[in-house]
Amino acid sequence: MHPTNDPALRSFVPVSPECHFPIQNLPYGVFRWKGESDRHVGVAIGDFVLDLGCLVEAGLLDDVDRADILFTAEDLGPFMAAGREVWSAARSAISQLLRDDEPTLRDNPILRRRALVPLTEVEMLLPVNIGDYTDFYASREHATNVGSMFRGPDKALMPNWLHLPIAYHGRASSIVISGVNFHRPVGQSNRSTAAHPTFGPTQALDFELELGFLIGPGNPLGKPIPVAEAADHVFGCVLVNDWSARDIQQWEYMPLGPFLGKNFCTSISPWVVPMLALEPFRVAGPPQDPLPLPYLRSSGDWAFNIELEAWLQPAGSPEPERICRTNARHLYWNICQQVAHHTVNGCNLRTGDLLATGTVSGPDPGSYGCLLELTWNGGKPLRLRSGAIRAYLEDGDGLTLTGWCQGSGYRVGFGSVTGSVLPALG
Repeated sequence: MHPTNDPALRSFVPVSPECHFPIQNLPYGVFRWKGESDRHVGVAIGDFVLDLGCLVEAGLLDDVDRADILFTAEDLGPFMAAGREVWSAARSAISQLLRDDEPTLRDNPILRRRALVPLTEVEMLLPVNIGDYTDFYASREHATNVGSMFRGPDKALMPNWLHLPIAYHGRASSIVISGVNFHRPVGQSNRSTAAHPTFGPTQALDFELELGFLIGPGNPLGKPIPVAEAADHVFGCVLVNDWSARDIQQWEYMPLGPFLGKNFCTSISPWVVPMLALEPFRVAGPPQDPLPLPYLRSSGDWAFNIELEAWLQPAGSPEPERICRTNARHLYWNICQQVAHHTVNGCNLRTGDLLATGTVSGPDPGSYGCLLELTWNGGKPLRLRSGAIRAYLEDGDGLTLTGWCQGSGYRVGFGSVTGSVLPALG
Protein backbone atom coordinates (compact mmCIF):
# COMPACT_ATOMS: atom_id res chain seq x y z
CA MET A 1 0.00 0.00 0.00
CA HIS A 2 1.26 3.47 -0.84
CA PRO A 3 2.10 5.36 2.41
CA THR A 4 -0.31 8.15 1.47
CA ASN A 5 -3.21 5.69 1.70
CA ASP A 6 -2.76 5.08 5.43
CA PRO A 7 -6.26 5.29 7.01
CA ALA A 8 -4.73 6.91 10.12
CA LEU A 9 -3.51 9.98 8.23
CA ARG A 10 -5.26 13.27 8.99
CA SER A 11 -4.82 16.69 7.42
CA PHE A 12 -4.66 20.01 9.26
CA VAL A 13 -7.49 21.09 6.94
CA PRO A 14 -10.76 19.95 8.58
CA VAL A 15 -12.44 17.12 6.69
CA SER A 16 -15.69 15.46 7.77
CA PRO A 17 -16.08 11.66 7.46
CA GLU A 18 -18.60 12.14 4.62
CA CYS A 19 -16.42 14.56 2.64
CA HIS A 20 -15.11 13.13 -0.63
CA PHE A 21 -11.72 14.84 -0.37
CA PRO A 22 -9.71 13.65 2.64
CA ILE A 23 -5.92 13.42 2.68
CA GLN A 24 -6.18 9.82 1.43
CA ASN A 25 -7.69 11.07 -1.85
CA LEU A 26 -5.86 14.19 -3.14
CA PRO A 27 -7.57 14.36 -6.56
CA TYR A 28 -6.17 16.71 -9.19
CA GLY A 29 -8.07 19.38 -11.10
CA VAL A 30 -7.77 22.63 -12.99
CA PHE A 31 -9.46 25.79 -11.72
CA ARG A 32 -9.61 29.55 -11.98
CA TRP A 33 -10.83 32.16 -9.57
CA LYS A 34 -14.33 33.29 -10.47
CA GLY A 35 -14.14 36.26 -12.82
CA GLU A 36 -10.52 35.61 -13.78
CA SER A 37 -8.96 33.83 -16.76
CA ASP A 38 -5.71 32.34 -15.43
CA ARG A 39 -5.77 28.57 -15.04
CA HIS A 40 -4.25 26.79 -12.04
CA VAL A 41 -3.48 23.16 -11.22
CA GLY A 42 -4.76 22.15 -7.82
CA VAL A 43 -5.61 19.34 -5.42
CA ALA A 44 -8.89 19.09 -3.51
CA ILE A 45 -8.66 18.81 0.28
CA GLY A 46 -11.82 19.14 2.35
CA ASP A 47 -13.71 22.23 1.22
CA PHE A 48 -10.60 23.79 -0.33
CA VAL A 49 -8.41 23.54 -3.39
CA LEU A 50 -4.66 23.59 -2.81
CA ASP A 51 -2.97 25.68 -5.51
CA LEU A 52 0.11 23.67 -6.50
CA GLY A 53 1.58 26.65 -8.32
CA CYS A 54 1.78 28.49 -4.99
CA LEU A 55 3.67 25.57 -3.47
CA VAL A 56 6.10 25.60 -6.41
CA GLU A 57 6.76 29.33 -5.92
CA ALA A 58 7.41 28.71 -2.23
CA GLY A 59 9.92 25.96 -3.04
CA LEU A 60 7.89 23.29 -1.28
CA LEU A 61 7.77 20.86 -4.21
CA ASP A 62 11.45 20.97 -5.16
CA ASP A 63 11.79 17.21 -4.61
CA VAL A 64 9.31 16.53 -7.43
CA ASP A 65 11.03 16.32 -10.80
CA ARG A 66 10.09 19.29 -13.04
CA ALA A 67 7.45 20.51 -10.58
CA ASP A 68 8.08 24.08 -11.78
CA ILE A 69 6.83 23.03 -15.22
CA LEU A 70 4.24 20.40 -14.35
CA PHE A 71 2.29 22.46 -11.82
CA THR A 72 2.39 25.80 -13.58
CA ALA A 73 0.96 24.37 -16.80
CA GLU A 74 -2.55 25.26 -17.99
CA ASP A 75 -3.85 21.73 -17.48
CA LEU A 76 -2.84 18.33 -16.13
CA GLY A 77 -1.42 17.07 -19.42
CA PRO A 78 2.31 17.47 -18.67
CA PHE A 79 1.92 15.93 -15.21
CA MET A 80 -0.16 13.04 -16.52
CA ALA A 81 2.47 12.31 -19.17
CA ALA A 82 5.27 12.22 -16.58
CA GLY A 83 4.50 8.69 -15.39
CA ARG A 84 4.06 6.73 -12.17
CA GLU A 85 7.37 7.65 -10.53
CA VAL A 86 6.61 11.37 -10.72
CA TRP A 87 2.96 10.81 -9.75
CA SER A 88 4.09 8.92 -6.64
CA ALA A 89 6.65 11.55 -5.65
CA ALA A 90 4.16 14.38 -6.06
CA ARG A 91 1.50 12.58 -4.07
CA SER A 92 3.95 11.90 -1.25
CA ALA A 93 5.13 15.52 -1.13
CA ILE A 94 1.61 16.98 -1.17
CA SER A 95 0.39 14.52 1.44
CA GLN A 96 3.30 15.38 3.73
CA LEU A 97 2.59 19.11 3.49
CA LEU A 98 -1.07 18.59 4.40
CA ARG A 99 -0.53 16.30 7.38
CA ASP A 100 -1.81 17.57 10.71
CA ASP A 101 1.63 17.02 12.29
CA GLU A 102 3.57 18.90 9.56
CA PRO A 103 4.07 22.62 10.40
CA THR A 104 5.55 23.85 7.08
CA LEU A 105 2.25 24.93 5.53
CA ARG A 106 0.05 24.61 8.60
CA ASP A 107 1.98 27.25 10.55
CA ASN A 108 2.54 29.69 7.68
CA PRO A 109 -0.66 31.76 7.67
CA ILE A 110 0.36 33.99 4.74
CA LEU A 111 1.18 31.09 2.43
CA ARG A 112 -1.79 29.11 3.69
CA ARG A 113 -4.19 31.92 2.75
CA ARG A 114 -2.65 32.10 -0.74
CA ALA A 115 -2.44 28.37 -1.39
CA LEU A 116 -5.71 27.12 0.12
CA VAL A 117 -8.68 28.55 -1.76
CA PRO A 118 -12.30 27.80 -0.78
CA LEU A 119 -14.00 25.71 -3.43
CA THR A 120 -16.88 28.20 -3.40
CA GLU A 121 -14.54 30.85 -4.84
CA VAL A 122 -13.32 28.94 -7.89
CA GLU A 123 -14.65 27.67 -11.21
CA MET A 124 -13.59 24.17 -12.22
CA LEU A 125 -12.43 23.54 -15.78
CA LEU A 126 -11.75 20.48 -17.93
CA PRO A 127 -8.69 18.89 -16.32
CA VAL A 128 -6.90 18.10 -19.59
CA ASN A 129 -7.24 18.46 -23.34
CA ILE A 130 -9.13 15.28 -24.23
CA GLY A 131 -8.08 14.47 -27.77
CA ASP A 132 -9.87 11.14 -28.13
CA TYR A 133 -12.71 9.41 -26.35
CA THR A 134 -13.61 5.71 -26.41
CA ASP A 135 -16.78 4.40 -24.77
CA PHE A 136 -16.80 0.74 -23.78
CA TYR A 137 -19.71 -1.59 -23.07
CA ALA A 138 -18.14 -3.30 -20.05
CA SER A 139 -21.15 -4.16 -17.84
CA ARG A 140 -22.56 -7.62 -18.46
CA GLU A 141 -25.76 -6.73 -16.62
CA HIS A 142 -26.28 -3.64 -18.79
CA ALA A 143 -25.53 -5.49 -22.03
CA THR A 144 -27.84 -8.34 -21.03
CA ASN A 145 -30.71 -6.02 -20.15
CA VAL A 146 -30.42 -4.01 -23.37
CA GLY A 147 -30.09 -7.15 -25.45
CA SER A 148 -33.11 -8.70 -23.78
CA MET A 149 -35.23 -5.65 -24.61
CA PHE A 150 -34.43 -5.63 -28.31
CA ARG A 151 -33.52 -9.24 -29.15
CA GLY A 152 -35.12 -11.30 -26.38
CA PRO A 153 -33.44 -13.00 -23.40
CA ASP A 154 -32.23 -15.95 -25.47
CA LYS A 155 -30.13 -13.65 -27.67
CA ALA A 156 -29.34 -10.95 -25.12
CA LEU A 157 -25.56 -11.05 -25.51
CA MET A 158 -24.05 -10.95 -28.97
CA PRO A 159 -21.68 -13.88 -29.72
CA ASN A 160 -18.55 -11.74 -29.32
CA TRP A 161 -19.45 -10.04 -26.03
CA LEU A 162 -17.81 -12.53 -23.66
CA HIS A 163 -14.63 -12.63 -25.75
CA LEU A 164 -13.63 -8.97 -26.10
CA PRO A 165 -14.39 -5.53 -24.61
CA ILE A 166 -16.90 -3.97 -27.01
CA ALA A 167 -16.45 -0.22 -27.63
CA TYR A 168 -17.07 2.62 -30.06
CA HIS A 169 -15.20 5.83 -30.81
CA GLY A 170 -16.94 8.81 -29.20
CA ARG A 171 -16.75 12.53 -29.85
CA ALA A 172 -14.16 14.35 -27.72
CA SER A 173 -15.18 17.89 -28.78
CA SER A 174 -18.53 17.65 -26.97
CA ILE A 175 -17.10 16.53 -23.61
CA VAL A 176 -18.00 19.18 -21.02
CA ILE A 177 -17.26 19.76 -17.37
CA SER A 178 -19.85 19.27 -14.65
CA GLY A 179 -22.42 22.07 -14.48
CA VAL A 180 -22.61 22.74 -18.22
CA ASN A 181 -26.19 22.36 -19.43
CA PHE A 182 -27.12 21.29 -22.95
CA HIS A 183 -29.98 21.56 -25.41
CA ARG A 184 -32.15 18.57 -26.18
CA PRO A 185 -30.72 17.05 -29.37
CA VAL A 186 -32.67 16.63 -32.58
CA GLY A 187 -32.37 13.97 -35.23
CA GLN A 188 -34.09 11.18 -37.10
CA SER A 189 -36.03 8.47 -35.30
CA ASN A 190 -38.51 5.79 -36.14
CA ARG A 191 -39.95 4.25 -32.99
CA SER A 192 -43.13 3.08 -34.70
CA THR A 193 -43.93 0.92 -37.71
CA ALA A 194 -44.19 3.95 -39.98
CA ALA A 195 -42.79 3.62 -43.48
CA HIS A 196 -40.62 6.72 -43.08
CA PRO A 197 -38.64 8.22 -40.16
CA THR A 198 -39.47 11.52 -38.54
CA PHE A 199 -37.18 14.42 -37.65
CA GLY A 200 -37.32 16.41 -34.43
CA PRO A 201 -36.25 16.60 -30.79
CA THR A 202 -35.50 13.29 -29.12
CA GLN A 203 -38.36 11.87 -27.09
CA ALA A 204 -36.13 9.38 -25.26
CA LEU A 205 -33.35 11.42 -23.64
CA ASP A 206 -31.36 9.37 -21.15
CA PHE A 207 -28.34 9.50 -18.86
CA GLU A 208 -25.63 6.87 -18.49
CA LEU A 209 -23.82 6.33 -15.19
CA GLU A 210 -20.19 5.57 -16.09
CA LEU A 211 -16.61 5.80 -14.92
CA GLY A 212 -13.92 7.29 -17.11
CA PHE A 213 -10.18 6.62 -17.04
CA LEU A 214 -7.69 9.21 -18.29
CA ILE A 215 -4.54 8.04 -20.04
CA GLY A 216 -1.16 9.23 -18.76
CA PRO A 217 1.79 8.19 -20.92
CA GLY A 218 0.67 6.98 -24.33
CA ASN A 219 2.16 4.39 -26.68
CA PRO A 220 3.80 4.78 -30.09
CA LEU A 221 1.73 3.96 -33.15
CA GLY A 222 2.15 0.27 -33.92
CA LYS A 223 3.31 -0.77 -30.43
CA PRO A 224 0.54 -2.40 -28.34
CA ILE A 225 0.35 -2.03 -24.56
CA PRO A 226 0.50 -5.49 -22.92
CA VAL A 227 -2.24 -6.14 -20.37
CA ALA A 228 0.38 -6.53 -17.62
CA GLU A 229 1.69 -2.99 -18.33
CA ALA A 230 -1.66 -1.29 -18.91
CA ALA A 231 -2.02 0.13 -15.39
CA ASP A 232 1.20 2.16 -15.85
CA HIS A 233 -0.56 4.10 -18.61
CA VAL A 234 -3.66 5.09 -16.58
CA PHE A 235 -3.43 8.29 -14.53
CA GLY A 236 -6.78 8.52 -12.81
CA CYS A 237 -10.54 8.23 -12.84
CA VAL A 238 -13.55 10.57 -13.22
CA LEU A 239 -17.32 10.21 -13.26
CA VAL A 240 -18.89 10.24 -16.71
CA ASN A 241 -22.47 10.92 -17.80
CA ASP A 242 -22.72 9.90 -21.44
CA TRP A 243 -26.08 11.48 -22.26
CA SER A 244 -27.97 9.43 -24.85
CA ALA A 245 -30.89 9.99 -27.24
CA ARG A 246 -32.26 6.47 -27.32
CA ASP A 247 -34.74 6.88 -30.17
CA ILE A 248 -32.13 8.49 -32.43
CA GLN A 249 -29.62 5.83 -31.41
CA GLN A 250 -32.02 2.95 -32.05
CA TRP A 251 -32.72 4.12 -35.61
CA GLU A 252 -29.13 4.95 -36.61
CA TYR A 253 -26.94 2.34 -34.95
CA MET A 254 -27.29 -0.41 -37.56
CA PRO A 255 -24.79 -1.30 -38.97
CA LEU A 256 -22.04 1.00 -37.64
CA GLY A 257 -23.15 1.89 -34.12
CA PRO A 258 -23.85 5.10 -32.14
CA PHE A 259 -23.48 8.51 -33.78
CA LEU A 260 -25.89 11.45 -33.28
CA GLY A 261 -27.60 9.63 -30.44
CA LYS A 262 -24.42 10.00 -28.38
CA ASN A 263 -22.15 12.73 -29.69
CA PHE A 264 -24.12 15.81 -28.60
CA CYS A 265 -22.84 15.94 -25.00
CA THR A 266 -20.79 13.92 -22.51
CA SER A 267 -20.28 15.32 -19.00
CA ILE A 268 -17.36 14.53 -16.69
CA SER A 269 -16.59 15.40 -13.08
CA PRO A 270 -13.81 17.96 -12.53
CA TRP A 271 -11.64 16.08 -10.04
CA VAL A 272 -9.38 13.30 -11.31
CA VAL A 273 -8.96 10.70 -8.58
CA PRO A 274 -5.47 9.22 -9.07
CA MET A 275 -5.17 5.47 -9.45
CA LEU A 276 -2.84 5.52 -6.44
CA ALA A 277 -5.75 6.72 -4.28
CA LEU A 278 -7.92 3.85 -5.53
CA GLU A 279 -5.40 1.11 -4.72
CA PRO A 280 -6.93 0.15 -1.33
CA PHE A 281 -10.30 -0.35 -3.00
CA ARG A 282 -9.27 -2.82 -5.69
CA VAL A 283 -11.38 -6.00 -5.56
CA ALA A 284 -11.93 -9.10 -7.63
CA GLY A 285 -14.18 -8.60 -10.62
CA PRO A 286 -16.80 -11.07 -11.86
CA PRO A 287 -15.48 -14.47 -13.00
CA GLN A 288 -14.77 -14.47 -16.73
CA ASP A 289 -16.09 -17.54 -18.51
CA PRO A 290 -14.96 -18.40 -21.11
CA LEU A 291 -11.39 -17.49 -20.28
CA PRO A 292 -10.32 -14.56 -22.47
CA LEU A 293 -7.65 -14.97 -25.10
CA PRO A 294 -4.08 -14.70 -23.68
CA TYR A 295 -3.59 -11.02 -24.56
CA LEU A 296 -6.62 -10.15 -22.38
CA ARG A 297 -5.75 -12.22 -19.31
CA SER A 298 -5.01 -9.76 -16.51
CA SER A 299 -3.58 -10.84 -13.18
CA GLY A 300 -4.57 -9.42 -9.83
CA ASP A 301 -7.74 -7.64 -8.79
CA TRP A 302 -8.62 -4.81 -11.17
CA ALA A 303 -12.23 -4.10 -10.28
CA PHE A 304 -12.92 -1.22 -7.88
CA ASN A 305 -15.32 -1.07 -4.94
CA ILE A 306 -16.81 2.29 -5.91
CA GLU A 307 -20.35 3.12 -4.80
CA LEU A 308 -22.19 4.97 -7.57
CA GLU A 309 -25.48 6.87 -7.47
CA ALA A 310 -27.71 8.82 -9.85
CA TRP A 311 -30.04 11.58 -8.59
CA LEU A 312 -32.83 13.07 -10.68
CA GLN A 313 -34.32 16.50 -9.98
CA PRO A 314 -37.48 16.86 -12.09
CA ALA A 315 -38.21 20.27 -13.57
CA GLY A 316 -39.95 22.40 -10.94
CA SER A 317 -39.02 20.13 -8.03
CA PRO A 318 -36.98 21.67 -5.18
CA GLU A 319 -35.18 18.44 -4.31
CA PRO A 320 -33.41 15.67 -6.22
CA GLU A 321 -34.29 12.03 -5.68
CA ARG A 322 -31.98 9.06 -5.89
CA ILE A 323 -33.07 6.76 -8.72
CA CYS A 324 -30.11 4.38 -8.91
CA ARG A 325 -27.38 2.94 -6.69
CA THR A 326 -24.83 0.53 -8.09
CA ASN A 327 -21.16 -0.41 -7.75
CA ALA A 328 -18.25 -0.44 -10.18
CA ARG A 329 -17.17 -3.88 -8.93
CA HIS A 330 -19.85 -5.39 -11.19
CA LEU A 331 -17.99 -4.41 -14.39
CA TYR A 332 -17.04 -7.51 -16.39
CA TRP A 333 -14.15 -6.03 -18.42
CA ASN A 334 -11.53 -4.16 -16.38
CA ILE A 335 -9.44 -1.13 -17.32
CA CYS A 336 -6.28 -3.17 -18.01
CA GLN A 337 -8.19 -5.33 -20.48
CA GLN A 338 -9.70 -2.27 -22.12
CA VAL A 339 -6.30 -0.64 -22.64
CA ALA A 340 -4.75 -3.87 -23.93
CA HIS A 341 -7.59 -4.48 -26.37
CA HIS A 342 -7.66 -0.84 -27.51
CA THR A 343 -3.99 -0.98 -28.52
CA VAL A 344 -3.50 -4.62 -29.59
CA ASN A 345 -3.90 -3.64 -33.25
CA GLY A 346 -1.25 -0.93 -32.91
CA CYS A 347 -3.60 1.96 -32.05
CA ASN A 348 -1.75 4.72 -30.23
CA LEU A 349 -3.29 6.14 -27.08
CA ARG A 350 -2.23 9.67 -26.14
CA THR A 351 -2.01 11.61 -22.91
CA GLY A 352 -5.46 12.85 -21.93
CA ASP A 353 -7.43 10.26 -23.88
CA LEU A 354 -10.63 9.25 -22.10
CA LEU A 355 -11.71 5.61 -21.85
CA ALA A 356 -15.19 5.23 -20.36
CA THR A 357 -16.70 2.02 -19.04
CA GLY A 358 -20.15 2.33 -20.55
CA THR A 359 -23.21 2.18 -18.30
CA VAL A 360 -22.47 0.58 -14.92
CA SER A 361 -25.42 -1.61 -13.92
CA GLY A 362 -25.81 -4.15 -11.14
CA PRO A 363 -27.90 -7.29 -10.77
CA ASP A 364 -31.15 -5.80 -9.41
CA PRO A 365 -33.49 -3.14 -10.87
CA GLY A 366 -32.45 -0.47 -8.36
CA SER A 367 -28.87 -0.79 -9.59
CA TYR A 368 -29.53 -0.17 -13.27
CA GLY A 369 -27.43 2.77 -14.47
CA CYS A 370 -29.72 4.44 -17.05
CA LEU A 371 -33.40 5.15 -17.67
CA LEU A 372 -33.46 2.73 -20.60
CA GLU A 373 -33.09 -0.05 -18.03
CA LEU A 374 -34.79 1.59 -15.04
CA THR A 375 -38.00 2.12 -17.05
CA TRP A 376 -37.45 -0.82 -19.41
CA ASN A 377 -37.39 1.41 -22.48
CA GLY A 378 -40.16 3.62 -21.14
CA GLY A 379 -42.61 0.78 -20.52
CA LYS A 380 -42.38 1.05 -16.70
CA PRO A 381 -42.06 4.78 -15.90
CA LEU A 382 -40.54 5.92 -12.61
CA ARG A 383 -42.98 7.41 -10.12
CA LEU A 384 -41.06 9.90 -8.00
CA ARG A 385 -41.87 11.19 -4.51
CA SER A 386 -42.52 14.65 -5.96
CA GLY A 387 -45.37 13.18 -7.98
CA ALA A 388 -43.44 13.42 -11.25
CA ILE A 389 -43.49 10.48 -13.63
CA ARG A 390 -40.52 9.86 -15.90
CA ALA A 391 -39.99 7.42 -18.71
CA TYR A 392 -37.15 9.59 -20.03
CA LEU A 393 -35.74 13.02 -19.22
CA GLU A 394 -37.86 16.12 -19.83
CA ASP A 395 -36.79 19.72 -20.41
CA GLY A 396 -35.68 21.34 -17.18
CA ASP A 397 -34.72 18.06 -15.52
CA GLY A 398 -31.37 17.94 -13.73
CA LEU A 399 -29.27 14.83 -13.26
CA THR A 400 -26.42 14.36 -10.78
CA LEU A 401 -24.01 11.43 -10.59
CA THR A 402 -21.82 10.84 -7.56
CA GLY A 403 -19.50 8.12 -6.35
CA TRP A 404 -17.06 7.21 -3.60
CA CYS A 405 -14.99 4.46 -2.03
CA GLN A 406 -15.75 3.89 1.65
CA GLY A 407 -12.70 3.65 3.90
CA SER A 408 -12.49 3.29 7.66
CA GLY A 409 -13.82 6.65 8.83
CA TYR A 410 -13.19 8.41 5.52
CA ARG A 411 -14.32 8.44 1.89
CA VAL A 412 -12.27 8.66 -1.27
CA GLY A 413 -14.81 10.30 -3.54
CA PHE A 414 -15.25 11.85 -6.95
CA GLY A 415 -17.50 14.75 -5.99
CA SER A 416 -20.27 14.90 -8.57
CA VAL A 417 -21.09 15.55 -12.20
CA THR A 418 -24.26 17.49 -12.93
CA GLY A 419 -26.17 18.74 -15.94
CA SER A 420 -29.63 19.94 -16.88
CA VAL A 421 -31.70 19.60 -20.03
CA LEU A 422 -32.50 22.78 -21.98
CA PRO A 423 -35.20 22.88 -24.68
CA ALA A 424 -34.22 21.94 -28.20
CA LEU A 425 -33.00 24.80 -30.40
CA GLY A 426 -35.10 25.93 -33.37
